[in-house]
Order: sequence, then C-alpha cells, then structure tokens
Amino acid sequence: PSEKYLFIDASVIAAKDLTEKILSLEEGTALADENGLIAGCLQYDESITSQNLLSKFETVYDTKHIKRIEYPWQIFQWNDEMIRSDFLIITKNKTSQKISLTNKIISSENIFIEEGATVEHALLNAATGPIVIRKNAMVMEGCCIRGPFVLGENSVLKMGTKIYGATTFGNNCIGGGEIKNSVLQSFSNKAHDGYLGDSVLGSWCNLGAGTSNSNIKNTATDVLLYDFFLNEKIHTHKKCSVLMSNSSRTAINSCIDTGSVNGICCNVFGDALSQNDIPDC
Repeated sequence: PSEKYLFIDASVIAAKDLTEKILSLEEGTALADENGLIAGCLQYDESITSQNLLSKFETVYDTKHIKRIEYPWQIFQWNDEMIRSDFLIITKNKTSQKISLTNKIISSENIFIEEGATVEHALLNAATGPIVIRKNAMVMEGCCIRGPFVLGENSVLKMGTKIYGATTFGNNCIGGGEIKNSVLQSFSNKAHDGYLGDSVLGSWCNLGAGTSNSNIKNTATDVLLYDFFLNEKIHTHKKCSVLMSNSSRTAINSCIDTGSVNGICCNVFGDALSQNDIPDC
C-alpha cells in the first residue's frame, strides 16, 4: 500500500545507539554508509526499486562503523556477541522462573528460564556466557550446557546432550549428541548422537542419527567455501563446517566434510564424505 514505511537493510546489526537513530528518522530522511542504505523513512510508491531507493530520500546522513552480515558463516562467528547483547534485552524488567534444585548451577545470575520451561537434573554453566531457556522448552535429564546458549520456544534437548557455546536453537527444534558454536533455525533437528560444530542450519532441516561433521582442516589453514553467486571458492576462517539451507536433511551416519554448502531441499547420503557443494534441489 502507498503509505509511509521504515526501510532497513536486513544485513545490518543494529546496536542500541543505531536502533535509536533509525526509530527517530523523519519522513524523507535516511542513514547510509559506503555500502549504501542502512535505513530510511519514506512514503512508498510503485516507482521505488532496490536500485533507486537511496536516491528517493531528501536528506541522507552519513553514518560510519556499521556492522553488517556479509557472509552466512558470520552467523555462528558472531553468535557469542549477539547472545550476550540479546540477553540484556530479553531479561530487562523480567524475573526468571525459579531454577529447580535438581540442577547443578554455575553463575545463576546469567541464567534466565521463561514460564512453562522444564529443566531438571541438568548441568548449567553460565560462567562462560548467559543461558536462556525460552517458553515451554524442555531440557531433559543429564544435559550439560556451557553458555552462551539459547533454547527457543517449544524446543527440546534430549537426555545427555552436550552443548558448547555459542549455540542457538530456534523455536520447535530438537537437540541431541554434541553441539558447539552452531545456529539451528526453527523446526530443525539434530536429535541424535554425532557432532555438529561451527555450522548454520536453516529451517526444517534434519540430521539423521550418527551424522557428524568436520569443522577444521588437517592443515589448520582457512576453510574454503563455495560461493554459488561468485562461482568460486572464498576464504572463511580456520573453523567452518556446514551451511545447510531450508528443508535439507542427511541420512543416518552421514559424514559432512569441512566447508560444505548445502542448498535448499537437499537429501545428503552416501558411504563416504559428503560432497562439499550441493546446489538447490
């Protein structure tokens, strides 16, 4: 509809001061840096496109030092910082549900359990970062969690799960086995034994029982990931396992190679290391 909108670059990570600047923008004004539009307030009409949007603003304020997600592996690389900043927002003026005495707790002041969540006979170590258990989530017996960690609404950690930060589960996920520095978006499962580390899974993904990944090369050099847009391999970091798009899955006992990119709706199986670059199916 033709009305006033607030346009925001989805790759921008907005700290508190930038958020305040964006929300205070008047119609016809925008924030931008050398990479283009950060955010702007404008009356929409059908002549606006992504290419000419910035030129439509009457006043553009030059803004420096803006943090943007440029590559998907930055999602897990920056997750520690994001959980810590989000913890302050999530817990502001709120009180955690009382932590059951069946649990072993380290740094309880950094643990926030929402209404309806169940956590029994678990080890929660929040000395290394905050731990958030969202509404109606469940942490089963024997789980060992080392923050920073977020378990989304209605998500479940199965018995004996080992979590290393910084790890985030979206809503309606299931976790099991050993998981480290990974992000699983909503409705995705890594429910059985096996290792997942330094990875990002989209929504509706499923890792079959026994699936494990490699996250570092034997040479300890930078992991190269295939960029389908550039049609070339690009440097990431010394640790990077798999970037799995929505609705992809692995068969039982799958071995995911270092630096793997799986497209949408992929079915990964085989008796050897998986193919690194699997396009959308």
